[in-house]
Amino acid sequence: MVLDDLGSSLRGTLKKIANAVHVDSKLIKEVVRDIQRALLQADVNVKLVLDLSKKIEKRALQEKPPAGMSNREHVIHIVYDELVNILGGSRELPIKKQIIMMTGLYGQGKTTSCGKIATYFKKKGLRPALIAGDVHRPAAYEQLKQIAEQVKVPFYGDNKEKNAVKVVKDGLNKFKRSSDVIIVDTSGRHKLEDDLIQEMKDIFKATKPDEKLLVIDAAVGQQAGSQAKAFNDTVNITGIVLTKMDGTAKGGGALSAAAEVGAPIVFIGTGEHAGDFEKFDPARFISRLLGMGDIKSLLEKAEESMKGKDAEKTARRLMSGKFTLHDMYDQMDMLSGMGPLSKVAEMLPGGFSGKIKDIDMDDTQNKLQRFRVIMNSMTDEEMNDPSIIRASRVKRIAHGAGVENRNVKELLKYYNMTKRMMKGLSGNRKMRKNLMKQLQFGK
Repeated sequence: MVLDDLGSSLRGTLKKIANAVHVDSKLIKEVVRDIQRALLQADVNVKLVLDLSKKIEKRALQEKPPAGMSNREHVIHIVYDELVNILGGSRELPIKKQIIMMTGLYGQGKTTSCGKIATYFKKKGLRPALIAGDVHRPAAYEQLKQIAEQVKVPFYGDNKEKNAVKVVKDGLNKFKRSSDVIIVDTSGRHKLEDDLIQEMKDIFKATKPDEKLLVIDAAVGQQAGSQAKAFNDTVNITGIVLTKMDGTAKGGGALSAAAEVGAPIVFIGTGEHAGDFEKFDPARFISRLLGMGDIKSLLEKAEESMKGKDAEKTARRLMSGKFTLHDMYDQMDMLSGMGPLSKVAEMLPGGFSGKIKDIDMDDTQNKLQRFRVIMNSMTDEEMNDPSIIRASRVKRIAHGAGVENRNVKELLKYYNMTKRMMKGLSGNRKMRKNLMKQLQFGK
């Protein structure tokens, strides 16, 4: 999980509030100290931590809970509110025709982020293209070209030309009619230098980009603040992309420092793959950090994964109590399209991800993949009516899938268990109505 240690500490603090018999000044001061310790260990800016602590303590001691809310719930809500506030506002990149200029120092994940942003807009139905404007780092051209091939978007670069402005202009001319979102990768340095600043200004002037994004490795901690300020002074950045947010202890520093300079964080990268990338929303981020889940993001991922399929038809069939192996295959397909199970689990309420070990997550993911391979070896008749699968069919299916007989039996056992669960769901009218409403199929 992103900032796992911080999340674990904060969830422990909230549990302390929830389990308290009375909420008094002693408990509140103790909770504030726990929060201070957790944030400082995550490298959050000291001044921000102190300001946050004072606000939480003052509100918790002076505010009366709204009608229908207990003192414990009110204090938890205050902690949540103030943690969201220190991250600053959120901003979403518009889904429209635009030019995006990517900036950042070497080693921050800038070129990889170009591919991830291209994937993001591609999923939104736009036509992205990549331009290799980094003419100084030898591997930059090849790296961006490979990324473009991986995510299947057009690419332009000239590995013999050393004038970055010319390369970028040529790329813009090539893509101005055929592409909606043109993403320009630019040069970095190991530190900000005069020639880098001038080159950025020249590219900025030549391209007139709609967005200027700064890419920062979360592990740089509070140095992110000075980096953001320097790049902002040069090209007036419109958003920050924080990379490598998976498992970094210093992520709190980058988050708070970026927010401190007033630049909105628009995306966070949480892994190496194109899908390990998400829009940044302070409220959702803190909700997941505190183990409260993020159902909205979960539904968005599910909807994205189901694109091209009739999600409403599938949901109505499941709600009617009809459930075949075809339906189960679609479920697994959707789950696979949502990314690693560990990231899906982060979005479930109740600190679900913290209760399951990574090794168990990996085992489950591998098992689901094996189940899909087994189902690919079945006939349409078997997929529609699994009850006909007896010993001889089990043997044939196992042979075709390259697995053992027990693996096929395990799949059938999982199917029967899931079918019973679906039948129970379809029989609960209130739950069925609420679920259909959540999916916006009901009213």
